[in-house]
Amino acid sequence: MLPMDLRAVMPALSGKLYFNYGGQGPLPTPSLEAMVACWAELQRLGPFSRDVWPYLEAEVGALRQRLAGLCSVPPHRLALTENVTTGCVLPLWGLPFDQGDRLLLSDAEHPGVVAACKELARRQHLEVDWFSARDCRSDQAVLAGLEQQLQPRTRLVVLSHLLWNSGLPMPITAVAQRLAQHPQHPFLLVDAAQSVGSLELGDVPAAADIFAFTGHKWCCGPEGLGGVAVSERVLELSQPTVIGWRSLSDETSAGSPWHRDGRRFEIATSCVPLGAGLRRSLDLLDEAGNAAQREARIQALSRRLWQGLQQIKGMKTLLQEAPPPSGLVSFTAQKHQPEAVVNALADQGFQLRSLEDPHCVRACTHICTTEAEIDALLGVLANFSAAA
Repeated sequence: MLPMDLRAVMPALSGKLYFNYGGQGPLPTPSLEAMVACWAELQRLGPFSRDVWPYLEAEVGALRQRLAGLCSVPPHRLALTENVTTGCVLPLWGLPFDQGDRLLLSDAEHPGVVAACKELARRQHLEVDWFSARDCRSDQAVLAGLEQQLQPRTRLVVLSHLLWNSGLPMPITAVAQRLAQHPQHPFLLVDAAQSVGSLELGDVPAAADIFAFTGHKWCCGPEGLGGVAVSERVLELSQPTVIGWRSLSDETSAGSPWHRDGRRFEIATSCVPLGAGLRRSLDLLDEAGNAAQREARIQALSRRLWQGLQQIKGMKTLLQEAPPPSGLVSFTAQKHQPEAVVNALADQGFQLRSLEDPHCVRACTHICTTEAEIDALLGVLANFSAAA
């Protein structure tokens, strides 16, 4: 399936020019149909009937296998979650920390993850440190900033795979190798909200201790479903923090031990048809090209947008030296607040979003984005800037 074919089955792209895949991707009609078919089969079999359980187990097992394959980890290391935040928090809050241990976060993390870490530190009397990533323009600079802030009692490092504000990928594998040499061997938590579906993942998920992602952004799946890949030592050391029947090896007994695999971080009843939709979306993306091919197209489109912005007086891209090696292009408009730019663009059918920190406009290019859409956006921005 070519990108143009994929666009044709995305009703959300009709009548608008969509540049907010980092917020939520449009759901293809075949994915919606797969969800409806799954719901219909559940009702045909009868909810909570004898005959429904093999079907449910097959659906959930297929989803776990699919997402584990996406992350190149064994299925027992994959837990199904609702979103990135729960994927981060559920295993993180179950890790063993001692009073006075230190958490080290980059200065470019999403507020949801930052808030979770700060609350964990408050409850368990931990210290929070910060290292620079947002303004780093090389892997070496990120590693140097990390090295400068690592402490003898650092027990956790938090770093996004792809920074949600600048679009810069982080050297996760190199960070993991450095942490393995630290006396405490700190855990590595990776927020993969912006990378899964947009980047070729390689060995990054397997290098992290907690690699949390969602299906509703670049994967163009339904909202309310994601996953987290966890390391063997997280499976050994982390205890469930929010507990339900799915956490138990025997769901009929409250005295049952936890599952020994990733299922210990799953809680209770969830919406199984969402998995059918996400699997169909992932299949559609694969039909449009493998991960490397999709990443290359996304990069080519973001480069076109970035280069065009350089030519518009009054527009300044967040990255100045080179285009972002991802689909996130952030910029500011001289004399206009980002919110005003986003609203003015929305009036003309362009969907972007504003960010608070740094205060800017963010546009996202996906494999479904067209060159004509980018040129149209650049034309509107040029007129907007000239009118100021």
